[in-house]
Amino acid sequence: MIRPATPADVPALHTLIRELADYEHALEEAKATEQQLHDALFGDHPTTHALIATDDTTDEPIGYAIWFLNFSTWRGVHGIYLEDLYVRPTARGAGHGKALLTELARICVDRGYARLEWAVLNWNAPAIAFYEALGARPQDEWTVYRLTDESLVKVSRMTSH
Repeated sequence: MIRPATPADVPALHTLIRELADYEHALEEAKATEQQLHDALFGDHPTTHALIATDDTTDEPIGYAIWFLNFSTWRGVHGIYLEDLYVRPTARGAGHGKALLTELARICVDRGYARLEWAVLNWNAPAIAFYEALGARPQDEWTVYRLTDESLVKVSRMTSH
């Protein structure tokens, strides 16, 4: 079953996020707190959204998708950027990941959004195969850049002239 996350899901979401970070060999980078997650999803002006995949028999959260809106200047409409898609290893292969992506695609189509986009680590062959089997295609002509930590602070202090 796929459903929107509720405030009661925040502890489970936080645990699942840390599981994903561990799977991606970056647990030390997963610094978000439950409070930050709650505020992002359910604060006064939330701009981030989450879907929960639950076990059919126990209703326990076993996967999630966290997403937010982006905007295509060329198309003139919003799209969804999928920040995280994760299903616990013990629940993989049962269709939960596909159901999460299907719900996001439905949201896009129903709301007139032009795109559903995400990034995948180059070494994650099972995820790449899964996405390509659904018809997703890599955008090889684009390279993602990121400023964080000291570099972000350094650039923020530069003068614009």
